[in-house]
Amino acid sequence: MSAHPRLSLNQATIKYAPFDEALRLTAGAGYESIGLWREPVADVGLAEAARRLNDSGLRISSLCRGGFFTLPEGPERRAAIDENRRAIEETRVLAAAGADGSAAVLVLVAGGIPAGTTDLAGSRERVRDAIGELAAEARAAGVTLAIEPLHPMYASDRAVVSTLDQALDIALQFGPEVGVVVDTFHIWWDPQVFAAIERAGAAGRIASYQVCDWATPLPADVLLARHYPGDGVIDFSALTRAVDATGYAGDIEVEIFNETIWDDAWPTVVARTASSFADVVAPHLSVLTT
Repeated sequence: MSAHPRLSLNQATIKYAPFDEALRLTAGAGYESIGLWREPVADVGLAEAARRLNDSGLRISSLCRGGFFTLPEGPERRAAIDENRRAIEETRVLAAAGADGSAAVLVLVAGGIPAGTTDLAGSRERVRDAIGELAAEARAAGVTLAIEPLHPMYASDRAVVSTLDQALDIALQFGPEVGVVVDTFHIWWDPQVFAAIERAGAAGRIASYQVCDWATPLPADVLLARHYPGDGVIDFSALTRAVDATGYAGDIEVEIFNETIWDDAWPTVVARTASSFADVVAPHLSVLTT
């Protein structure tokens, strides 16, 4: 049985699977798309990863991740921005290698507050400034820089951009080469989220829709708190319909960080991801194909 044509398996969902195995399992289960991560790509080399992606017949929905822009000016900040330049090029190469409909989307995680400071406002300004440095290069490469707001519990160490509106406020200072990620895990709690989704859609800035669920109690490592869609409290009907109503017709990634799921058999995870998507996300989509 084929997976839904708009479902993409984010590679992090089967984190421990080698690059080739991730491609094989995803294509073999009838998925048409995969979201890749830079580290597994680096393990095999960019050119080789592009070749293998092309051979798999899969399109790419996004590349994770760039960002981490909050350091003050200095050698470390310069190194971070240069690393994002490399990530833009990787995104371009992989999108060109993927099957028709591949998205040249580089997901950006803003970065947390620099150690030893409490400079939240300045950190957000430095995120905007870094994107300003990279926007023209992304545009020239045909790559969309997709700012992903993360739940506020990650603001100190991982992402000072916490709401969809904050991400969109940055994106709208630039051209269409800068967009936003709508990730249900991170934005489901926000009372302004539906207005923000409508605003992002009206501006044509939704670059990616990612889905997974939220359930309590949270684990000690809150990074690993994600669940299959339908196993928690998120209203996928309302959120998916809101995204769908904007006309977003791209791939929809299931991205799960969960140690129990990572330790499960990879074919089981791939199958369960497809079935959970079919049960709680797909029924609310009006556009069936990319």
